[in-house]
Amino acid sequence: MTQTPRYAGWIEVITGSMFSGKSEELIRRLRRAQIARQRVAIFKPQIDDRFNSDDIVSHNQQRIPSIPVATANDITELAADADVIGVDEAQFFEPEIVPVIQNLADGGKRVVVAGLDKDFRGLPFGAMPLLMIHAEYVTKTLAICMQCGEPANFTQRLTQDAEQIVVGEMDKYEARCRRCFEPPPGPSPVNEGGDA
Repeated sequence: MTQTPRYAGWIEVITGSMFSGKSEELIRRLRRAQIARQRVAIFKPQIDDRFNSDDIVSHNQQRIPSIPVATANDITELAADADVIGVDEAQFFEPEIVPVIQNLADGGKRVVVAGLDKDFRGLPFGAMPLLMIHAEYVTKTLAICMQCGEPANFTQRLTQDAEQIVVGEMDKYEARCRRCFEPPPGPSPVNEGGDA
C-alpha cells in the first residue's frame, strides 16, 4: 500500500522514453489536485515550444496551462503560494533543478516532475537520475516500439543531429524496444555495457 505523507512535502517523478505518456500522467495528477481545490503551479522549460509556448501538451493533445521558465531558479519564486508544483521536461533544465525541487519538497510542497530518463544514446539525461534518487515516488512509463510493437524504453533519434538536446516530435524520434534500438556510435549501455 502506498502512503501519502500528511505533514511533509514530497517528490514524484514520472519518467520513461518519448511517447510513453509522461506528460499525460503529469497532467492527470495536476488536474486531480486542481479538482481538490489545491493551489497548483505548473512549469516547463522555455526551450520546449513544440505544441504551444505556454501550455504543457501531451502527444494525445491533452493540455494544461503552464508557465515557461528560463531557469530552474525561476520556479522557486513563482511557486511560493502553491501547494502542488508540476514540472514537465525536467531533463532540459540545468543541474540546479535538483536543489530547487528538493527545497520545495522540504518546504512542505508536493512536487510532480516529468522527464526523459535517457537521451537518444541510451545514456542518463540531465538531472533526471538525481531527481529519481531524491523522489519518494517514481513512475516508469513505457511506450510501444514503433518497429515491432514490444514495450519500448528507448528514444530513437531519426536524424543525424549530434547534440544531446534537439527538440522534436515524430519527425525526429521514435519509441524503440531494447532489441530495435540503434544507438549512434560511441558509448552505449545497450550495446557495450558501458557505465551510465
